[in-house]
Amino acid sequence: VQLQASGGGSVQAGGSLRLSCAASGRSFSRYNMAWFRQVPGKEREFVAVIRGSGGMPNYADSVEGRFTISRDNGKNTVDLQVNSLKPEDTAVYYCAAALSYGSWEALYGYWGQGTLVTVSS
Repeated sequence: VQLQASGGGSVQAGGSLRLSCAASGRSFSRYNMAWFRQVPGKEREFVAVIRGSGGMPNYADSVEGRFTISRDNGKNTVDLQVNSLKPEDTAVYYCAAALSYGSWEALYGYWGQGTLVTVSS
C-alpha cells in the first residue's frame, strides 16, 4: 500500500487543521492505520491509531480529547482532525499502515511522506 499525507500548515495556538492520508493499493480495510509525528532531532512518536474496520480509535495521552482519527474505507483515506493546537504539537506528521494493531512504530511497514504542522504561540 502506498500512502500520501496532506493537510499540514501553519496555524496559531488554539487553531485546527485536518490532516488526510490517501492510500493506494488493494484491501485498504485490512490495514490498521496510524498517525505518528516527529520533531527534528527527536524520535518519532505515536499519535493515534484506528482499526481497519474503523473501530477502536486510540490516542496518545498528549492529544487525547483534542485530536480525532477517522477513516473512510470507500475512499481509502484516513484523517486526523487536530483541534486546540499547541506549539508543542509542531512536528512532521506521518500516516502509517500495518496489519497489526498498536502504537509501536515497528509494527508499521508502510509510511507516507509526512506533512508539516507548525503551531505558533
